Amino acid sequence: MSPMSGVPGAGMVKGLAVTLGALTRPAHTQQYPDTQPELPPRSRGVIALLEENCTVCMLCARECPDWCIYIDSHKETVEVPGASRPRQRNQLDRFAIDFSLCMYCGICIEVCPFDALYWSPEFEYAEHDIRNLLHEKETLGEWVATVPPPPAHDPNGEPAKEEAAARKAADAA
Repeated sequence: MSPMSGVPGAGMVKGLAVTLGALTRPAHTQQYPDTQPELPPRSRGVIALLEENCTVCMLCARECPDWCIYIDSHKETVEVPGASRPRQRNQLDRFAIDFSLCMYCGICIEVCPFDALYWSPEFEYAEHDIRNLLHEKETLGEWVATVPPPPAHDPNGEPAKEEAAARKAADAA
């Protein structure tokens, strides 16, 4: 039991002492519009689309728990030299994410087998109207430029499975 526990108002004096101590220390607040924040590397801001890698497999849209990804496509015939018949492939017409619905869970990025979606550290995309938070593939494509490169492999760690398989094949040959 502390010696001041029986004194009336001891708790208030202790609280005021903490407040006075906080008032005498300098604030660590950054004034955002004037000073840009120093974000940690690989921070998650918004989802970016690398359109060249998208095969319109629709996995991201199907796995999204909020159904905030909208994809439209059409079939395109491609003539392959030496093939017996022309091939069909999906051509991406529309890829949009409604960030007013998005939970930023990253499931769409994880399930994409072709690495078409990435986390971008871009965070300044606020709008005055909530209806303007539906961003189309052009805007999502612009954010790809802000995606940082992946971290380097640990030189003391295990090699990637692909590297190990390539070395094994090279050693066998």
